[in-house]
Amino acid sequence: MKIAFRVDASVHMGSGHISRCLTLAEALRERGAETEFICREHPGNLCDQIEACGHRVSRLFATDRKFHGDWNPHAPWLGVDRQQDAEETLAKLAAAGGQFDWLVVDHYAIDCEWESRLRTAVRQIAVIDDLADRPHDCDLLLDQNLYDEMKNRYDGLLPIRCRQLLGPKYALLRPEFTLERGCLRSRDGSVQRILVFFGGCDLGNETGKALGALRAAEFKDVIVDVVVGAGNPHRQEIESLCRGLSQVKFHCQVTNMAELMAAADLSLGAGGVTTWERCAMGLPGLVVAVARNQEGLAAYGAEKGLFFFLGASEVVTMERIREALRVFTRSPESLRAFSASGLAAVDGKGAQRLVGILMPPSIHLRGACLEDCDAILEWRNAEVTRRYIFDPQPISRNAHRAWLHKTLANPDRALLVGEIDGKPVGVLRYNLCGDEALISVYLVPGCEGQGVGSQLIRSGSLWLRKNQPHLKVVNAEIQSSNIASIRAFTWAGFQKHHVTYQEVLQ
Repeated sequence: MKIAFRVDASVHMGSGHISRCLTLAEALRERGAETEFICREHPGNLCDQIEACGHRVSRLFATDRKFHGDWNPHAPWLGVDRQQDAEETLAKLAAAGGQFDWLVVDHYAIDCEWESRLRTAVRQIAVIDDLADRPHDCDLLLDQNLYDEMKNRYDGLLPIRCRQLLGPKYALLRPEFTLERGCLRSRDGSVQRILVFFGGCDLGNETGKALGALRAAEFKDVIVDVVVGAGNPHRQEIESLCRGLSQVKFHCQVTNMAELMAAADLSLGAGGVTTWERCAMGLPGLVVAVARNQEGLAAYGAEKGLFFFLGASEVVTMERIREALRVFTRSPESLRAFSASGLAAVDGKGAQRLVGILMPPSIHLRGACLEDCDAILEWRNAEVTRRYIFDPQPISRNAHRAWLHKTLANPDRALLVGEIDGKPVGVLRYNLCGDEALISVYLVPGCEGQGVGSQLIRSGSLWLRKNQPHLKVVNAEIQSSNIASIRAFTWAGFQKHHVTYQEVLQ
């Protein structure tokens, strides 16, 4: 599978977009995907870093003149007009050879007009966003952040077919965080070590403010790790400040962030991508919003008890940071609560979930047999299955066995078991009538929320085309309250048709 990324970094936009795309690209490559990054060479770009990680990079030329786009507030970040960027991206994709299976777009300046132009070069488009301020022409949208009314945030901005992955369950974290999370020490709320990290660029030098606050004599016995990115414009100044404080250790462009977070008892940081890294590690945080788009997330996350929000960077002073440090270094119960809430919100498996959707495992379908009787009964009678089926009452073993005998002997029925690597994941039943079929599907309990449902349905359609070539239409009857099934069928290619969902096979 070939997957391309259109993403940028710069002094102004920071490194967070590249960071999460690199995390996803690494996970995809482990599953055998070929990756291609397309990035414009803005000042502060990370093209060399991406190549150092072993990914191909196609570089777009950055002009010296200042660009003023007007299609959205972040348009200047693109550096050129949308049409020009789209044409240049198409040319890079063509030069990379062949059609790409997915194009992943992580850029605040790109919207549906740009995405529509790329349709000819890619099979599907995935967008990573957290602004919800512009329409998209995409097949999948990921917003890993947390906001009030999250499910309605993109209403009217996406195609009906678009699958939405919302919330920190899908936070894209590097594998090191999952590994460190597995051996975390228990935090008792005492503060002996503080981590300071305000992102790869930290244009406003919040790190300098934090160091000023930590100069107070009351923090002289607290070990402080200060991390900056290689592109931080204040790097030399910060390094000089750190040398003047005996308890402070300076780090630049680290590869062991998870280790540093695991060692710390409290953090001072920005409200961007690292928010979810801190939560996954159970690290209590004092958060500063260093960009406008971080303010809503920071405010809502604080309301949910994930961390303490100090405010937007322009109003957060050295004195405010110092006072917050005084309060929370003496409030172990608050820090324990932040830690527990963060661990519960983020499990570190978001990248694996997304990879399973972009590159779903192959599902093998086999005909059911009498030996499947007890297993199918157990799956069908599970509470999670019965919750949304039209007859939710448990079925007795005798009634089920009689039904299975009839079904297997009925030429107008097909009963299939889906398996991944030899393990059952779900059941498909087709009632055949002329040139139409009625589908029924349910998953083995524990397989929900991994993209298995839509992949199972797609596999069933392929099976029908091969084994029942006379069929023209497959119908699905779904309860209106069963949102998960509606999404699975829509993602598998079904469209609403009156009161049912339907896929036309031919």
